Amino acid sequence: MKKTLAFLLTLSMVLTLSLTGCSKKSGRVVNVCGWGENIDPDLITAFEKETGITVNYATAESNETMYALIKQGGADYDVIVPSDYMIAQMIAEDMLAELNFGNIPNFSLIDNQYKNLPYDPENKYSVPYTWGTLGIIYNSAIVEEEIDSWSVLFTDSGRYAGSIGMIGNPRDAIGAALLYLGYSVNTTDEAEIEEAYQLLSDAKSSGAYQGFFMDQLYDKMESGETAICTYYAGDFLSMYMNNSDLRFVVPKEGSNWFVDAMCVLKDAEHKEEAEAWINFLCKTESSLANMDFIWYASPNAEALEQYPAYYEEQNGEPLDPMLYKVMAAPADVLSRCEPYNALPSETQALYSDLWVQLGIE
Repeated sequence: MKKTLAFLLTLSMVLTLSLTGCSKKSGRVVNVCGWGENIDPDLITAFEKETGITVNYATAESNETMYALIKQGGADYDVIVPSDYMIAQMIAEDMLAELNFGNIPNFSLIDNQYKNLPYDPENKYSVPYTWGTLGIIYNSAIVEEEIDSWSVLFTDSGRYAGSIGMIGNPRDAIGAALLYLGYSVNTTDEAEIEEAYQLLSDAKSSGAYQGFFMDQLYDKMESGETAICTYYAGDFLSMYMNNSDLRFVVPKEGSNWFVDAMCVLKDAEHKEEAEAWINFLCKTESSLANMDFIWYASPNAEALEQYPAYYEEQNGEPLDPMLYKVMAAPADVLSRCEPYNALPSETQALYSDLWVQLGIE
């Protein structure tokens, strides 16, 4: 489970990178950029002890933030952990290094269903780290009915005006509106994307949204300040540990099924150390510890199977089947979900323009 205070205290000792760059150190180092609170900090300590390699760990708020920083030359990372669609874009732009899988033998522990996916069809550039779904989180003590549709964020948002937190990145926010309209999240049809934008704009103008948020949603949902939001399954489980009134649903119209994966930048200075880091995180023991801390499903087949027993051993009580179903969405849920593909440059530009029109920084 996510131990936020422990994470922040530990991270403060190892965080020598920032989104404006990273420090140079003597000796063997690896510079990593991942998502906020998306690793058990004890694994950083264990890796350093096992290998003698110092980990400089930074975080990014979104794929787009990470991409922009790297593209502008404002960071000196070795390993990054982007999502599937961003990996495809970075491969197309020749930003990633081909991996030496001889240095990553634990790749064999990754289940085949997470290998050779469309974003990296020959699996040359990435190793899956976590996977999950995007959905709606709501507070059952405030929301009177069971939610099952994206409509609560758009055409039905008036019932909870001022109590809704919209996710703060364009791909997910516009994607949710596209799904509600019955369109693919990968559409390149300008009219469909602008129709989805209009749903967001209308709801924002009506006062339905408190704002567009990312990790700020933890405190807002846990405290009851926000009644409804759209966010990720693993983060819901962390919130649920602090507020058992919270519920998670993958809407009936479908959603996004995503994979976040570890990649090495093409100009990485510490490629061997980067591959050692990736190999360490692929271990079953590492994957189990990570699942118990960050609540995201591992692509390690052994870890996913062993996790309920591991949870009970670590926590002294059985794992709630509801929690495991949210973490590792079953086939019937995934069947109505769609992964993001990399969008053409003109479609990306349209997303960016519409996001600016919404007034989101």
